[in-house]
Amino acid sequence: MNKSGDALSKSPMNWGSYNCHDPSIFKASSGTYYIFSTDTKSHSNTHTFPGGCQIRTSEDLVQWTWKGTALDGVPSEAYAWTSAQGLWAPEVAFWDNVYHLYYSASQFGKNQSFIGLATSNSIEGPWEEQGVVVKTKNGVSAPNAIDANIVFDKQEEPYLCYGSFFGGIYLKKLDRQTGKPLSEGDGSCIAKRDNITREGAVEGPYIYYHSQHDYYYLFVSYDSLFTNYHIRVGRARSIEGPYFDSKGFMMTNDSVEVADEVGEKILSGYCFSDETGWMAPGHNSILDDGEQTFLVHHARELNEKDLFSLHIRELKWLSDGWPVVAIERYKRIPDDDMSLSPVGMYEGFLFGNAYNGIHQSVILNRESINALTIDEEPFELVGKNEENQLYRSLLNNENTMECIEFKGWDWELQQPTWLISGRLSNKTSFSFKKRVN
Repeated sequence: MNKSGDALSKSPMNWGSYNCHDPSIFKASSGTYYIFSTDTKSHSNTHTFPGGCQIRTSEDLVQWTWKGTALDGVPSEAYAWTSAQGLWAPEVAFWDNVYHLYYSASQFGKNQSFIGLATSNSIEGPWEEQGVVVKTKNGVSAPNAIDANIVFDKQEEPYLCYGSFFGGIYLKKLDRQTGKPLSEGDGSCIAKRDNITREGAVEGPYIYYHSQHDYYYLFVSYDSLFTNYHIRVGRARSIEGPYFDSKGFMMTNDSVEVADEVGEKILSGYCFSDETGWMAPGHNSILDDGEQTFLVHHARELNEKDLFSLHIRELKWLSDGWPVVAIERYKRIPDDDMSLSPVGMYEGFLFGNAYNGIHQSVILNRESINALTIDEEPFELVGKNEENQLYRSLLNNENTMECIEFKGWDWELQQPTWLISGRLSNKTSFSFKKRVN
């Protein structure tokens, strides 16, 4: 990506992955990938662009082509309620041969907000406006009616998950025929944060059902959109919750004492020793693409936070059902295109909950296929199940680690490399890549 040539271009056709915020991904029956995203751009780009939910397409999840907007600006009913200047966080779902486009209208710092619906017989449109789904009133309503996510339970019944700051994340069952709520009210709260010290900073919900592990996973973004934004996850056996993290905290636990402990942190801002990296990754969707699962989100340039772009990373699943994330963005590596040995030095990050800034890198040395040292603690291989590897510390038998080793693309060196993602027994997720000198 060429940030000066792409992000600041007066033509959206040149943006590529840049100026893509709050991305929601959809794979069409043709195999083409669609990204629907918020009407926004770098503040440094002074050109004026039409609103109505940005659309991009790709055939490989790497090269993205601008396709325009789904709608012609902000629908009149949404504008009358919010005076919004653009649409936020769109989401597309398909059922009963109809495409459903959910969009949000609001203004920063207020919950005078509106989630609307448009439908179409084609992913390419045209979209027919269906009006309000949920709306909230500033200073009156508990939730904030933005950031819609559509999820289906095991009986294929649709639900709306939504919310940002204020009262937290809410879930409402929808009428399958209309795509609108079956009942009045806000729905049930399934995640929230302390409003005294953390300003209730949780938003961008996305629920994904993993059939093999039989859990619903609630992904959310914590903290400031422009600095320490990051992604956490909880899970539940029922779509309606309660959702817990791996430490046993409920995602609705908003006590001050555990404000930074709730939720399984899987990705945060990071900086390698060569000063490459990204900040404020968040507002994700999930792509289930057969044998691979992907985390789709935006992130900001480490030293120019006004510049943001679309990121897609592989999501791996540990044997206990918790997800971990690749430290490099995705690019397909052919099966026979890897001559690099997995043994050697890796650099990466321990995404501990206690720290909310830009994570600085640590070293993982893979001495052999059966031994590695992470942040100066040696581990030996004690078990393997398919691609999942289980290690035990040589310093303390109670310390264990599970990880997955897989091929990835080093975007700085423009070549294939090895990636390792996993989790320590203290519930800290980590992600590394092999360094090639």
